[in-house]
Formats: sequence, C-alpha cells, structure tokens
Amino acid sequence: MTAPPTTLLRELFLPETATASAPAASCEIEAEVMGLFEQFRLPILRYCISFGLSVHVGEEISQEVFLALFRHLRMGRSRRNLRGWIFRVAHNLAVKQCHANQRSPRMAELDATISERHSDPSPNPEERFDFAQRHSRLRSVLQALPEQDRRCLRLRSEGLRYREISHVLGMSLGSVSVSLTRSLARLMAAVDR
Repeated sequence: MTAPPTTLLRELFLPETATASAPAASCEIEAEVMGLFEQFRLPILRYCISFGLSVHVGEEISQEVFLALFRHLRMGRSRRNLRGWIFRVAHNLAVKQCHANQRSPRMAELDATISERHSDPSPNPEERFDFAQRHSRLRSVLQALPEQDRRCLRLRSEGLRYREISHVLGMSLGSVSVSLTRSLARLMAAVDR
C-alpha cells in the first residue's frame, strides 16, 4: 500500500528541512507549501487527468509541482500569483508527459467521455435521456473548439482568473477573454437547442 500524497510530499522535503541546522524560514516555507498542496492538489490532479494522463501520473506531477514550488520559494523567488505559477508548472509537466507518452490531449477527452458514461447515476430513464442529449450536444461543441479554447475553459473551471490563465497558457489577456467568451457562447447555444 502506498503512502498518501501528503506523506510522500513530506518525505520529499525531509532531506532538505529535517536537519537541526535547517533555518526556521525553511520550516515556514514547508508549511506554506503544504497548505498550498492541500488547497490545489485535487484541481491540479483534475487538470493533469484532462490531458489523458492516469491518476497515478497526475499525482506524480502534482508532487513534482509542489516540490518545485518549495525550491522556488526557498530560493527567494517571486511569490506573485502562486496559483498561476502552480498551474503553469503543472501544465508544462503534463504537456511534457503527453509528448513522452505520445498521447494527444484528444485522448483525454475520449477517456473522460467513457468514464462519465460509466459513472452516470441518473435516477430515471427520462432524465437519463435528457442528460445524454444535452451532454452529447455539449461534448460535440467542446470537441469542435480549438485546443487552446478547451484549455482556457478547463483552467477557468478550476477557478483561475483570466490573468492567471493568460500566464499559464502564455496568451495575451485579451486572447483569453475572447477565447472564453466565444467558447461559452457556443456552449450556451448548444444548451438552448
């Protein structure tokens, strides 16, 4: 049985912070990173899974992100927009892993569609049919969107602000706004049908 992610993350920090000569600042940074880990572990994991990566790989990426954050903060680097920084590092690691696996991000959506079909707990046939119709329309619209628009939507659904999405994806703020506005309009039109 493997240790829980928080335990694994602590073990990663131990060689660097467990010595008697470790400064109090490192302990404070460790506590801050652990708090951020607890807050953002699941959103980062969901974002990694959206690339078509397994839960196991997503957890590894999450741990790598927060280890990198610990090193980043310990070196006294910028604390500005840590949430955006965390998602940017996760994004880069997920893309790198996808390239290593030679899996396209489209496979992630196929995997998500399959898993959603198997976990549908609709209570009656009419609701199931209505849900399936709406879901099919939304999935079709979502799949027709450019990859950059889908990524903007995923990050927005995780609660990132436009400026943070801009930073994570390396887009201008205006491009993020246009992308989200266009995508949401298309999704709303599909719901209204």
